[in-house]
Amino acid sequence: MSTRHCAESLQRFAERLLSAAGMNAEMAQVVAEVLVEGDLLGHDTHGLALLAPYVREIRAGTMTASGAPDVLSDRGAALLWDGRRLPGPWLVRRGLETLEPRARQYGTATLVIRRSHHIACLAAYLSWATERGLMAVLARSDPAGASVAPHGGTRGVFTPNPIAAGIPTSDTPFMVDISASIVTNGLTARMDAAGTSYGHDCLLDAQGRPSRDPAVLSQDPPGTILPLGGLESGHKGYGLALLVEALTGGLAAHGRADPPDGWGATVFLSLYDPEAFGGLAGFTRQTDWLGDACRQNPPRPGAGPVRMPGDRGVARKREQLREGLVLHPAIVPQLEACGREYGVSFPG
Repeated sequence: MSTRHCAESLQRFAERLLSAAGMNAEMAQVVAEVLVEGDLLGHDTHGLALLAPYVREIRAGTMTASGAPDVLSDRGAALLWDGRRLPGPWLVRRGLETLEPRARQYGTATLVIRRSHHIACLAAYLSWATERGLMAVLARSDPAGASVAPHGGTRGVFTPNPIAAGIPTSDTPFMVDISASIVTNGLTARMDAAGTSYGHDCLLDAQGRPSRDPAVLSQDPPGTILPLGGLESGHKGYGLALLVEALTGGLAAHGRADPPDGWGATVFLSLYDPEAFGGLAGFTRQTDWLGDACRQNPPRPGAGPVRMPGDRGVARKREQLREGLVLHPAIVPQLEACGREYGVSFPG
């Protein structure tokens, strides 16, 4: 039986640990909230699994632990920040707060952030917008990483390049969080460490042969992750990866054409106010219809009921807030060891 943990206690632990490592108190609180939210939603490679790596980045001086971003451009509905390697979750949350009044005024507002540090789980930010009746679109690339090959190629050019959207309804919002690659770096690294393999070909070895073995990414020369769509339809993931690169590195004028700047992110964040278009009531009338049509759709043989993106995550969050949060077995020893270094006890 899996051990369950109090989400509030885990959040306090993460906040204290980040503060002990030198992070500004306000930033530590936001980062802790976002990491725990990732685990609550079930994204356990991008929740508290990132806490110990973040602490190592603070200690190494590669994550800026206090201060503010530099505003490089501000045209009201369009902004560009230099994130100065500040904590990604704090930058994104501050970005949302900055965009909200502008989206109310102009109907839509967009922020691009260059040189952010890692921003964790994209889905963890979406309910902030949908609870306010706003639609959010968020995308990220990491110009220092190159684990995903272009369709037809065998050398990494992209990161998995996730893109997410929070879409309001009158009830459970749609929360889309997908990558331009079949699988992610985090899950592949975890499976490699555990000595397990995927159940289908989602990787290429360095010679371009299909593989299920996560170890191909750490070989010399390294293999790659296939774009979404795989060998036959990978042009779709390839196109999505290019779109994310344009929204992030292109609009930021900072990306893969520049020297690598460490583990981090270039971020695209946009808010839309339905009231500036056809109105929120009209918006949710459409999204409610779609939700009903999809959820009531006859499932294919052997499959369960059709879900909307976000249904499982929202249900898992409610259950884990009530019953306790289940952490992946590999995470707890890392957190306990990291806590001991800074005199912060992991909650029992």
